[in-house]
Amino acid sequence: MKKEIADKIKQITIATKRLMQSQLTGDYLSAFKGTGLDFDQLRDYEMGDDVRFIDWNSSAKANKLVVKQFIEERDRTIILAIDVSASTNFSSTEELRNETIAHLATALTFIANINKDKVGVLFFSDHVEKWIPPSRGKAHYNTILKALFTIKVQNKKTSINQALHFLLSLKKRNAILFMLSDWIDDFEGYSKLLKIARFKYDFIGVRLLDEREEKLPAFGLLPIYDPETGETITIDTRPKKKKINEFLQNYRHEQKKNFEKHKIELLDLEVGKPFINPLIKFFHKRTRRQI
Repeated sequence: MKKEIADKIKQITIATKRLMQSQLTGDYLSAFKGTGLDFDQLRDYEMGDDVRFIDWNSSAKANKLVVKQFIEERDRTIILAIDVSASTNFSSTEELRNETIAHLATALTFIANINKDKVGVLFFSDHVEKWIPPSRGKAHYNTILKALFTIKVQNKKTSINQALHFLLSLKKRNAILFMLSDWIDDFEGYSKLLKIARFKYDFIGVRLLDEREEKLPAFGLLPIYDPETGETITIDTRPKKKKINEFLQNYRHEQKKNFEKHKIELLDLEVGKPFINPLIKFFHKRTRRQI
């Protein structure tokens, strides 16, 4: 590993550890329960116990009602699906969208790592750019961080559909999936697979938003370059021409409606802004819903 990459990983890890001094780790544990239950022991039935847990064979032998007691299985698998298409190079702030994504992915990987959860990462454009199968441990954590900051992307366009196809082909049981993207794609094209993925995974859509993708100032005639197609078009942003901002706002609204339609949780984060507090609020919301 080149020294500059190793130094950057070290800096990111130190910064992430400082962020973890918040209650984020505990909130993560509460928000994402284990994938099932492990048998612990047999005990006498008590009023209010779920009758489904009565062990009838053991009850017959003991001549009294006996129930199976379980403990929560804490072994989780976290999958991060990360958009690395050319549109993630855009930002109206000093920090690029792909940098915000990398820092968020680092934090999520760090939290999972200290809780001994398996983490897998999919990097996608309109193709699968790289797949790191789920594993755990310090060496695996460093492998993910290195990939986050050194990946060489071969394709420019975005295909949520292709990413979902790959994720649905994996034999992963009850994994927690974070999909980090601007989600700028034809949502009618991936809507069907999104619905299927919602039943296979504990699916969280993370939408990285830039304020200039919702409202443009009145710059007059403005040339806009599309990094995914290489095309440049000119749009009219004069005050009397409100159509462009209406289009941008409607598109973002329709995106959100698509998530609501499939009952997929959506976490919105602003590019270049601190994400820890919004992440804590999101975990709190999940925890309250599960109580």
